[in-house]
Amino acid sequence: MQTTARSPAPPSPLPSSAPPQVQPHSALPSLRRRDLLLLPAAALALSLAPAPAPPPASARGLFRMPPQRLVNRYYLVRAGESVYEGQGVLHTNPVAKTSVDSGLSPAGLRQTARAALELQRLGACEDDCWIWPSITQRAYQAAEIIAAANGINRSKIVPEYSFLDARGLGAFEGKSLDTLPELYASDSISPDIRPPPISDGTPNESVADVFVRVTQLMSILETQYFGETVVIVSPDSDNLSILQAGLIGLDLRRHSTLYFQPGEVRPVDPTSIPEYKQPASTVFKCANPPSCK
Repeated sequence: MQTTARSPAPPSPLPSSAPPQVQPHSALPSLRRRDLLLLPAAALALSLAPAPAPPPASARGLFRMPPQRLVNRYYLVRAGESVYEGQGVLHTNPVAKTSVDSGLSPAGLRQTARAALELQRLGACEDDCWIWPSITQRAYQAAEIIAAANGINRSKIVPEYSFLDARGLGAFEGKSLDTLPELYASDSISPDIRPPPISDGTPNESVADVFVRVTQLMSILETQYFGETVVIVSPDSDNLSILQAGLIGLDLRRHSTLYFQPGEVRPVDPTSIPEYKQPASTVFKCANPPSCK
């Protein structure tokens, strides 16, 4: 039988070493100058329109008094009576603010303990809180008592070194506490009136001076925290009464009507403050100037 020889299968083609051809990207066609000239005006404007601007950032901006809103919750606390106050003496020189006599008296310790329990009753630190005391001895002691009573770690105590100093009373330094009404009488005339100066280094601060300090403090707190609870502990009343007056838009000349007793606790709640009504002398209008009888 005759067999026919099979022809060998053709060899498989070797893979080409040439790089594969890349198809041009059609999503972004290139436009020639001539194409642009032939486009309708509306289509040309649409093709060259810039990308939409991103939405503006929600920055809080510069803190002002009274604020449009507060991003944190605040409690204002005056430290208990100091040893000096127990002796009936005004002492505001910052040089001695860390001295033992600037610390809490036995009565001040009891007042501060009641303040700590009041914060507990109000639930101020139920979900944790920050405690901002003045570095003045009695205020920092008060902060430690508040932290211990409310189960707050001492790392949450942030000492404030200048903005919460007791108001410098100048020539009132060393005088009796009974002279405070004289100081507040001048405050009611103008927030810019300073107490008479003294040569022992005690500052003589007006209400406006303290207002600048506490506004700076609030600016720090409102930008450093968001949605937190902050307990502000002051060694005196004026820091707190001026701060509260600023927050609610009360005439600073009337800050003394918001006076804080030693150991008093007050949450920042604008609705709890009665609306200020101007006295008749400030709203008097002359019907027939210059004759205003």
